[in-house]
Amino acid sequence: MELIDTHTHLFTTQFDEDRTTIVKEAIDAGVSSMLLPNIDLESIDSMHELEKQFPEHCHAMMGLHPCSVNENWQEQLATIQKHLFSRPYVAVGEIGIDLYWDKSTVDFQKAAFEQQIQWAKELEIPIVIHVRDAFDEAFEVVDQLNDDQLSGVFHCFTGTIEQANHILNYGGFKLGIGGVLTFKNSGLDKVVEQLNLEDLILETDSPYLAPHPKRGKRNESSFITYVASKLAEVKGVGIEKVAEITSVNARALFKLN
Repeated sequence: MELIDTHTHLFTTQFDEDRTTIVKEAIDAGVSSMLLPNIDLESIDSMHELEKQFPEHCHAMMGLHPCSVNENWQEQLATIQKHLFSRPYVAVGEIGIDLYWDKSTVDFQKAAFEQQIQWAKELEIPIVIHVRDAFDEAFEVVDQLNDDQLSGVFHCFTGTIEQANHILNYGGFKLGIGGVLTFKNSGLDKVVEQLNLEDLILETDSPYLAPHPKRGKRNESSFITYVASKLAEVKGVGIEKVAEITSVNARALFKLN
């Protein structure tokens, strides 16, 4: 059984003590690929180092996380652009809009989001979108820029069925399903019940949002099995079917060999 963790920050300091062990445990658990979304300028080197250590299993993205966008966003993006166009990446990410922590940077965030989407279209690679308290703002940007060249995923999707359908109507997008699906009273299971497995990919967002029964602990890529198991339960199919379909979806979206 093959699983793909389409969103994991295994290169962060939370894994400095046991990173190699954690990656190997994920591989042993059937996780064939772990996709690494960049965060900011400081995370690039450690992300590249992890990819170099596990080239068959860890694949880097390049982008500037919306929470890292500030008044120096153009200077930050110049560095992101330099990396992005210097070698292949599986996606531009993670990018998007986050108004949970700081609403004052919304205009900078939108501008950075738009620029990074344009680069993804130039490079013909997908985008990985982070949205928190900002679906309307994110939709406003993607509505304007969406075309046949654009594909991607709204990662850690926790929205309504209406928001899910808005995303799926773009044509080239998937929904990233992670640990929140396993949370009691999250309500996400009721939304996912109404969606097709062909529209979903799996993720952990480690070290964040560990699934039940690991909730509150550091999340790890091997915990993707709990998400797959819950998704299988919600959809009334076997976990092998969930693993097969979501892996096919991820391979197609990110052009994984």
